[in-house]
Amino acid sequence: MAPSSRTQPEQHAPPVQWLRVRYAKRGRARFTSHRDFGRAFERALRRAGVPMAYSSGFSPHPRISYPNAAPTGAASEAEYLEIGLAAACDPDKVKDALDAALPSGLDVLDVVAASPGALAGELTGSHWQVELPGLSAAALSGAVEAFLTSDKVPVQRMTKTGLREFDARTAVIALDVADARLRMTLAHQTPLVRPDDVLTGLRVASPDFTPLDPPILTRLAQGRLDLESGVIIEPGR
Repeated sequence: MAPSSRTQPEQHAPPVQWLRVRYAKRGRARFTSHRDFGRAFERALRRAGVPMAYSSGFSPHPRISYPNAAPTGAASEAEYLEIGLAAACDPDKVKDALDAALPSGLDVLDVVAASPGALAGELTGSHWQVELPGLSAAALSGAVEAFLTSDKVPVQRMTKTGLREFDARTAVIALDVADARLRMTLAHQTPLVRPDDVLTGLRVASPDFTPLDPPILTRLAQGRLDLESGVIIEPGR
C-alpha cells in the first residue's frame, strides 16, 4: 500500500508561561457576545504583539481558556481568562498593551502569572448586582422574602439540549436588597444558575413581582466561594 500523501500537522511546543487575565465589560460592551469578545481579544493579542503559544493539529489556535463567561447583556467587573505564551513576558506590560488594544468598555484590570490547576476549578461562585428600574425597595423585598422562604423554586430555560427545568433556589447563597437594587451570591453548580434565572424564580415565588423594564446585571466578583461565610476569594489568592 502506498504511503499516505497527507502532510502531518505541525507540532507546536507547549506554552512556556501562562498568564491569568481579569477584565471588565462595561457600558455598551456588555452586549458583546462571547464569540465576538473572543474575536476582539485575539485581534488585540496580535496588535499588542503578545507571543502566543498555539495548539498542534491541522487548525492551530492560540492557547486561550475562557471559563464561565458572563451572559450577553450582563456587565462585569470580574471576567477571567488564561493565555499560554511562547515566550515569557512581564505581566504588567502585557496588561498595558492589551488594555490599549481592546475596544472601549472591554477593560483589562489585572494580569498575573497563572497559579497551578485549572482556572475553572477556582471559579465556584459569583457576587451580582441587579438594577430593576421602576420597582420600589418594598416590592423587591417582598419578592426576596417569598423566594428565600421557598423550599424549591423551579424555573425553565432553553439550553443547547432543549428546554430544561431546574431549582433556582439551591444556588442562591445570599439574596437581599440595598439601595433599591438586588444583591445576590450564587454558587456555580450544574446546571449553572444565572441571575436572570433568579429573576424568573422571583416571579415564580411572588406573582406580583412584575418588572416592566429590562434588568441591568453586573457581576461584581467571581472566584472561590466560601459556603459558610459567603465570601468570594479572588482566584490565585
